Amino acid sequence: MGARIEKIAVNRRIPPGRRARDIGTVALAAVVLAILIFPFGWMVLTALRPSDSLFAPVSWGSLFGGLTFDNVVALFEAADFGRYLVNSLIVAGAATIITVVLAAVAAYAFSRFSFRGRRFLLLCVVATQLFPFVILITPIYSLFAQYRVLNTYQGLIVAYVAITLPFSIFLMLGYFDSIPKTLDEAAQVDGAGLPTVIFKVLLPVAWPGVATVGIYAFINAWEEYLFAQILVTDNEMKTAQVALANFFGEYTTQWDLVMSASVVTALPTIVLFLIVQRRLVEGLTAGGVKE
Repeated sequence: MGARIEKIAVNRRIPPGRRARDIGTVALAAVVLAILIFPFGWMVLTALRPSDSLFAPVSWGSLFGGLTFDNVVALFEAADFGRYLVNSLIVAGAATIITVVLAAVAAYAFSRFSFRGRRFLLLCVVATQLFPFVILITPIYSLFAQYRVLNTYQGLIVAYVAITLPFSIFLMLGYFDSIPKTLDEAAQVDGAGLPTVIFKVLLPVAWPGVATVGIYAFINAWEEYLFAQILVTDNEMKTAQVALANFFGEYTTQWDLVMSASVVTALPTIVLFLIVQRRLVEGLTAGGVKE
């Protein structure tokens, strides 16, 4: 018995050539990962270094020695950065919820109903992603000024929903198309109305798609800068991205605050992606497959 086990182990031994290729692949992946992580790691170390040593010669001892949270404390106390984070959270959170709801309703209509102009409307939804959003700045600013929604949460939320909704509809449509229509019919036979069918029957089944759309909408709204810079001029209503850009002066730059603010604004999206990364990848791949 022992000889048989030893023979099987010998037969399953990895060939030397394949082992070398595996080691080379792992080494290459490690180098690429180090290159990708280096900018963020350097940003974190710079944010935690004392302000008077930011431009000092770098050595191993000075790099990891004397780290402090004074820059982060100054960011929230002196620069009042917490207010801008709250503004970003309100705008991004509201835009995400509205985008998910509208995308679900629109995708359900495209998936379940056949009507004249359906293909043309769907083509128009997709075609909106072909144009740069910067061309919308002037008409949106004029329209918002007319309806007096500049320097408001409502204005930014509407703008972000307009940016994220078309692609969100396309993503959600792939999930609804993969769900059998018999599920809708069974719910309607039991007396469920259209809102109940969409939000209580289909959305739980298409939960990966909901997560994908939600993460996509939140990241786009959280990291957006151009619309927030143009549509909001009141200092108390600015978002975190605009406040971060204000640390760059014409003649001097507060690098300690810039790096601290960069780390703080990057953390929500990083943490959110780490939590749902598996579902996000599954959603992006499965949403594009129709049965």
